[in-house]
Amino acid sequence: MTKRVAILISGGGSNMIRLVESMAGDHPASCVLVVSNDPAAAGLLRAAEMGIPTAAVDHRAFKGDRPAFEAALQAELDKAAPDILCLAGFMRVLTAGFVQHWDGRMLNIHPSLLPKYKGLHTHARALEAGDTEAGCTVHLVTAALDDGPILGQARVPVLPGDTEADLAARVLVQEHRLYPLVLERFARGDLTPVML
Repeated sequence: MTKRVAILISGGGSNMIRLVESMAGDHPASCVLVVSNDPAAAGLLRAAEMGIPTAAVDHRAFKGDRPAFEAALQAELDKAAPDILCLAGFMRVLTAGFVQHWDGRMLNIHPSLLPKYKGLHTHARALEAGDTEAGCTVHLVTAALDDGPILGQARVPVLPGDTEADLAARVLVQEHRLYPLVLERFARGDLTPVML
């Protein structure tokens, strides 16, 4: 039985696009909804162009009331009844209550080799530390920020003279490879980590 996937985005949705494109043929999942916390997110237009239903729940309207925002977000998700929730550049920290509802069914991609550099500014932090490699991680979401069991990682070299933008671009290429691979395996019930 095909798993139903909803994807949460905040911006252009490049990872969302790769996930949707990957869910073709005999893939064990299909995308049923793309939701953004920003009604102006470019990714919503891209999803609609790909024939995916979209919704927007503007977090600013809730004036910092995260449970109320999440209740509205959950109401949109309930309409589509997804089995799996993929965070793809969704820039809102979710409460423990929301995460618990999706326990074991919510994936996130993070632009560092977790457990290194949880949170923001991951590429700058890797450069400041003098790291020789960086990368990205797909993990199950838990109540702790950028924590939870690792389902996949992809590594890239940090090159001499790299800027934050250089490193971000190199990591993004690997994000677009890794997330679809992990999602397909996860939808088949395989939690063995993918290492690229």
